[in-house]
Amino acid sequence: MGGQQILNGTTHEVRVSNLTRSYQEGKQQHHVLRGLNIDVARGESIALRGRSGSGKSTLLNLISGIDVPDAGSVEVAGQDITGMSERDRTLFRRRHIGFVYQAFNLVPTLSVGDNVRLVLELNDFDRIAAQRRTRELLGAVHLADRIDSYPDVLSGGEQQRVAIARALAHKPSVLLADEPTGNLDDRTAEDVLQLLDVMVRQAGGTMIIATHSATVASRADRILDLHNGLLSS
Repeated sequence: MGGQQILNGTTHEVRVSNLTRSYQEGKQQHHVLRGLNIDVARGESIALRGRSGSGKSTLLNLISGIDVPDAGSVEVAGQDITGMSERDRTLFRRRHIGFVYQAFNLVPTLSVGDNVRLVLELNDFDRIAAQRRTRELLGAVHLADRIDSYPDVLSGGEQQRVAIARALAHKPSVLLADEPTGNLDDRTAEDVLQLLDVMVRQAGGTMIIATHSATVASRADRILDLHNGLLSS
């Protein structure tokens, strides 16, 4: 449908309307997104595919409020984040959005437990509740015994499992994942993907995952291809 993916009659968790984003490269204007539209229903899992440079990461950054569009709007959990100040977008993201990255992005100077607890403290969990939630999550990702370890002694798969626990710690409305298995071998990637899928679905969350992997995409409720700045199914 040429960039228009609307689920009629459903409650959307993410709504992107007429989104446009371009970058200046020397004297040339590079158009990444061209009036893109998408509705993602609450509890839905979307796989976002496209070549490197097609704009997958740009779209995720716009949905999360890390970046702002040239035109158009982004609505998450019923709130239009486009007109928010940078501070308000940061606070909104901290409460409503979880992000899993290809490069894990754990804080190397913090233990596994403290990496997860940090998100909870930023969301005003009290100390006892944060400790309880951290133990619960690390148990769920099969890393309860590594709570005092540091990221540099963990395998890639273990680091990504910590990253998943951290991303879901505050029970976000939307989980965004940018090539979350890209740095993992096939077997580890499958284990991590299964865990991510199960944990998001159990929590009733909405997930948008950018990926090159057909295996990753096959787990989603819908697969959308990003090409020439527009989405198609």
